[in-house]
Amino acid sequence: MKAKAPKGTKKVPMRRCVGCMESKPKKELIRIAGYEGEVSLDPTGKAKGRGAYLCPNRQCLEKAKKKKALTRSLGMEISAEQMEKLERSIQAFEE
Repeated sequence: MKAKAPKGTKKVPMRRCVGCMESKPKKELIRIAGYEGEVSLDPTGKAKGRGAYLCPNRQCLEKAKKKKALTRSLGMEISAEQMEKLERSIQAFEE
C-alpha cells in the first residue's frame, strides 16, 4: 500500500528536459510547442500541439539539436530557420 502525502500538500508536476535529460519541476522548464508545422516557445504552457520541455539555457538547446531530440519529441521536422527563431527566443528568455 502506498503512503499518502499529508492533506494540503500539492504534488509538483515534473517534466524532463530533452537536452540534458534531467527531471525538473515544470515551472523551471520552457515548453516548446509544435503545431501544424510551426514551432514556437510556449511560456504559458497552454499552446496547442505537442510539447517538449527544455531548460532555459542555450547548452540544453544545443544538446537537443545534436541528438535531434526536439524533432523526435515534437514528431515533426524543424527547419534551420525555425531553429534559429527558437534560439533567439530562448536567448531573450535567458535575459
